[in-house]
Amino acid sequence: MTTLPQPVRTSTELRTLRIGQEGAMLSIELNMPEQGNVVSDAMLDDLLLVLERQSPAVSVIVLSGAGEDFSLGGDRFEYLTHLRVDPAGSGIRASGAKALRICQALSANPAVTIARVQGRAIGAGLALALACDLRVGGEEASFRLPELGLGLPTAWGGLLPRLIHEAGAARARELILTGRAFSADEALACSILQRTVPTADLDAAVEAWARPVMRRSGPALRITKALLNSYAAATRLADPATLDPEVMAAVAAESLRASGERPLRVE
Repeated sequence: MTTLPQPVRTSTELRTLRIGQEGAMLSIELNMPEQGNVVSDAMLDDLLLVLERQSPAVSVIVLSGAGEDFSLGGDRFEYLTHLRVDPAGSGIRASGAKALRICQALSANPAVTIARVQGRAIGAGLALALACDLRVGGEEASFRLPELGLGLPTAWGGLLPRLIHEAGAARARELILTGRAFSADEALACSILQRTVPTADLDAAVEAWARPVMRRSGPALRITKALLNSYAAATRLADPATLDPEVMAAVAAESLRASGERPLRVE
């Protein structure tokens, strides 16, 4: 039986992640549990570093979060700092460009990417999970897209076109416009998750997916993933995700001016 590799810090360059590799499986754990694994610029830099140095021998990547929650989303206080340094939004634009590269690196990865979700997955955290091929959540997991309440658009990492493609336009519209929390059961019903299990069984569920994948032919697996991504893209009339960094920067800057430089808050 395959055992999931335990994440270990393998490089002093990584400040926010723990990584581990056993055979063809690479484990990436968001490792800022005291902050709810918020997706800061430092975490984006670490994720880029790991994904850009990924071994070609890797056929499965498991993305998880340390502590009680998968990720509470983007660091809104860091966004505010970016805007105070440059009210035109260059810092948010640069951060958004990195987020898009990471989500594209997960979705287009030659390896099969698996999101292991426990606790809350909010905003950017949900975007990271949704960029993965397979997503399993604990039965008590919950999800939310709070961007409108923060005065921001849903424009991070290509989240919107992926959400519409996976969950459907009507459901995506309702979740985004209301910003309400929704359960693992509802996420399963609209294909944001493909499986739910008791939280204690998450590792076993990930292993059950990973074990057969690692027996597949490398070339066949890479081609199949490329075909799946190509056919999925063909069903979209448009995918304006490349505009996400510009949209986020422009709206965040305008929201800050309109709010009199009050911190971004959920309403």
